[in-house]
Amino acid sequence: MMKYVKRKNIVALLGILGLLAASYGCAGSPEYTEREKQTMGAAAAHAAKDDESAAAASDSAAEQEVEAAKPDEQGDKRVLFVMTNHAELGDTGKKTGYYLSEVSHPYYVFTEAGFTVDFVSPTGGAAPMDPKSEDRSDPINAQFLDDAELMGRLEDTLAPNEVDAEDYVAVYYPGGHGTMWDLAETPELAKTAAAVYESGGVVGAVCHGPVGLVNIELSDGSYLVAGKKVAAFTNEEERAVELEEVVPFLLQDKLEERGAEFVEGEKFKENVVVDERLVTGQNPASAKAAAEAMVEEIQK
Repeated sequence: MMKYVKRKNIVALLGILGLLAASYGCAGSPEYTEREKQTMGAAAAHAAKDDESAAAASDSAAEQEVEAAKPDEQGDKRVLFVMTNHAELGDTGKKTGYYLSEVSHPYYVFTEAGFTVDFVSPTGGAAPMDPKSEDRSDPINAQFLDDAELMGRLEDTLAPNEVDAEDYVAVYYPGGHGTMWDLAETPELAKTAAAVYESGGVVGAVCHGPVGLVNIELSDGSYLVAGKKVAAFTNEEERAVELEEVVPFLLQDKLEERGAEFVEGEKFKENVVVDERLVTGQNPASAKAAAEAMVEEIQK
C-alpha cells in the first residue's frame, strides 16, 4: 500500500513539473521564476508529507498486526482435562464413564476464569458419560449438555500423543467409575502430568479421578502423591454405593500404598485438599470447589 502511495505522489509531482516545462518550451525553457520554484517546492513538500503519512500509517498497521498476533496472556492459558474411555461397569452389565458434574462444574469454573480447556483420553476419541450422572435438574449440567460443540469435543477427545505439556498450566482428572479401569495405566498422560507439575503447574483430581495420580512419577523417581495430603472417593463411600467388589481396587487403599496421607471427610460431603500444587476432592460435591482451588493455585 505504501509503495502504491509513493508511486502516485511521484506521478503527480512529475505531472506538475511537466506542465511547467511545457509552458516554457520543455527542454529549451529559460530558468524558472521565483514563483515557479515556490510552486514546485510546495508540490515536492506535499508529496514528501504524503509519503511520510503513508509510512507512518503502514508502520502503525504493522504494529497492530503484531499485537493482534500476540496471544492473550490469560486467555491463552490452557487446562487439560483427562477423560476416561471406559464405559463398562465391570461385569455388572451396566454402563459407566465420566461423572457429568465433575466435568461440567469445573469446566465453567476454568473457562469463566479465562482459561481454555482441552479434553484428552487414554486412546483418544469418545469419552462416555455415566448415564446415572445425567442430571438435567442441575442447570450447569443442562447448559453443558446443550452445548453441541462441547459434546462433540467429548466424542472426539485428543489422544495422548496430540498434547504437549508445555501448552498447559494445569491437568485435571474428573472422576466417574470408568476411570478406575483405564486412567491408572496411561504412562504417556502420567508423563504429561508430571511435566506440567514439575514446570510449576497444578495437578488436580476429584472423586475417582485421583486414580490417574497413582502411577505419576516425578523425575526423582518418587510418586507425585507420596508424602502429600490427598482426598478421593473413600472406601466407606465405595461400600455405600455397593461397588467395592466391582472396582479393580479400592482407590483409598491404592493412594495410601503410594505414600499419600489420605484425608477422609464426611461421606458424600465436600472435602477439598491442597498440598504443594496438588488439589484433590473427595466426591462429586467437591468438584466445583476443587476447580476453584486449582484456579487459585495457578494464579499464585
